[in-house]
Amino acid sequence: MNVENAHAHGNEHGEGQIVLVVNAGSSSIKCSVYRVIDDPNVQAGARAILGAGGQIEGIGVAPRLEAHMADGRLIVDQKFPVAQVADHDAAFRLLRLVLAVGLRDTPPAAIGHRVVHGGSHFKDATLIDDQVIAELDSLTPLAPLHQPHNLAAIRAVRIAAPELPQVACFDTAFHAGNDIMAQLFALPYHYYEEGVRRYGFHGLSYEYIAHHLHAVAPEIARGRVVVAHLGNGASLCAMHDGKSVETTMGLTALDGLPMGTRCGALDAGAVLWMMERGMGHDEIQKLLYHDSGLKGLSGVSSDMRELLASDSAQAKLAIDFYTYRIAQEVGKLAVVMGGLDALVFTAGIGQHAPQIRAQVCERLAPLFGITLDSAANEAGNERVTARESRVPVFAVRTDEEGMIALHTARLLRNAQAR
Repeated sequence: MNVENAHAHGNEHGEGQIVLVVNAGSSSIKCSVYRVIDDPNVQAGARAILGAGGQIEGIGVAPRLEAHMADGRLIVDQKFPVAQVADHDAAFRLLRLVLAVGLRDTPPAAIGHRVVHGGSHFKDATLIDDQVIAELDSLTPLAPLHQPHNLAAIRAVRIAAPELPQVACFDTAFHAGNDIMAQLFALPYHYYEEGVRRYGFHGLSYEYIAHHLHAVAPEIARGRVVVAHLGNGASLCAMHDGKSVETTMGLTALDGLPMGTRCGALDAGAVLWMMERGMGHDEIQKLLYHDSGLKGLSGVSSDMRELLASDSAQAKLAIDFYTYRIAQEVGKLAVVMGGLDALVFTAGIGQHAPQIRAQVCERLAPLFGITLDSAANEAGNERVTARESRVPVFAVRTDEEGMIALHTARLLRNAQAR
């Protein structure tokens, strides 16, 4: 399984399936056009070649649309009034118009969607129908920042192009095979049977990293690896031989590490205390999902770039707590695997914030013998540790959209072969 850049290989006009990928997040929508072609030389027998991609970020706050062809040519880079892109529906309609350039008058064979929560039922990519939508909608309370936006994009496509197959690809699926020890809460067991369990998220990102490591460093991929997906949402995953063993997120995407606006791990008694003070469900949900994390601790921003540039003592406190918790969870995951053979940083902060990588590695150095190569780290090289480092550390660009394209094409081929 491999995700490539079309410009690098010159295959953008070759045969294959055209797949439009939609990744609707809490404040942004990414759309990408991929051509998926057969390739017997890669693990899964297919490659996803990027044709064009774009995203709208700051939806409802400070909307900005940016789109490029795969070779870097700019299609558009424009800011919009809030009223023009006030919600995800408006953002999706705008992106579809822009990416018609990338489709080059060739309609997609299918649309693949990132869906954050698949619950206990969906353990692999699935074709979307009315029943699937209803089941995914029932999971909205477990992913209120993401699931409504994922479903809004799916519904918009069904109205605009009802004949077009749609495929849901789940962030929870990569962790579906985890041992029961990694899934349980210490609640009466019937709650586990009813679906109250630790699912884990960011699975599409972790799956891409697993395949990338298999291609470039198979000896590391077969070992014990912790991957740190650090973006506005953040989690860690312990992988052994390319498979998920344990992760820091649980029933919802609220658990684990502190994030941009989410609190991360929290004593459930704190929620009971809030209720005793008269706070209702909606007020507590807003606090935990929208007003906590880096934003809440710093009082400055949820954006790591702004925090790193700030001279505020509270901003420094938020950063220090963030790296403290990351290092703490890396240690826990290493215990689960019986050791650590590599650490990988990915996603927006993980790939682009050398200061964060440096702080985390400094905290972990006494335990794992990590020796950072400062120049490589600042330059954003893929390997950021010195040759003598006992545990190598990497900074790798993830590609959730490419994984979605591959899953969508595979499912479509299997459906057509029946």
